[in-house]
Amino acid sequence: METQPISIKKSAVNYGLILGVVLALMTTLMYVLNTELFTKWWIGILSFLIVIVVAIVSVAKAKGILGGVMSFKEAFTVYFITVAIGSLISTLVGILIFNIIDPDLAAFLQERTLEMTAEFLQKLGTPQIEIDKQMAKMADQDNFAILSQLKNYVFGLAFMSVIGLLVALIFKTKNPNPLN
Repeated sequence: METQPISIKKSAVNYGLILGVVLALMTTLMYVLNTELFTKWWIGILSFLIVIVVAIVSVAKAKGILGGVMSFKEAFTVYFITVAIGSLISTLVGILIFNIIDPDLAAFLQERTLEMTAEFLQKLGTPQIEIDKQMAKMADQDNFAILSQLKNYVFGLAFMSVIGLLVALIFKTKNPNPLN
């Protein structure tokens, strides 16, 4: 009985590593092929969906390991481990690229994000004084600094945990034989 939680945790770690490699590969390919991809909204949605899908597959696999009976805690633990490891690897790759390998890219992307935000606000008909305030506020933030990326990791993990609670609710099952 004691080996089952270890095996589902090991499975979750493996899926977390797979997720991390996929996200790191995405980041690396964007860096190598076209850095403008870092500013595309659909890349964020694609990454989000990849995280959700891999985490759900991880929970489903763990449920199979447990013979189809899984508690809420087990489901959430597997989900959380998968997402935490995968996101951490992705964050570390981002820190490596934007702070060590190519800090100039971080500055370029920050500037490009400001431009895109100003254009978007203008399309919405936002008064120029409000746009200027928003641009000044955003210019003071360094989204690619190590501390900023680590904060984003923590907040992202918190957000993904809420989704994990829903996934755990869906995957939990009652033991039909509570004596075992």
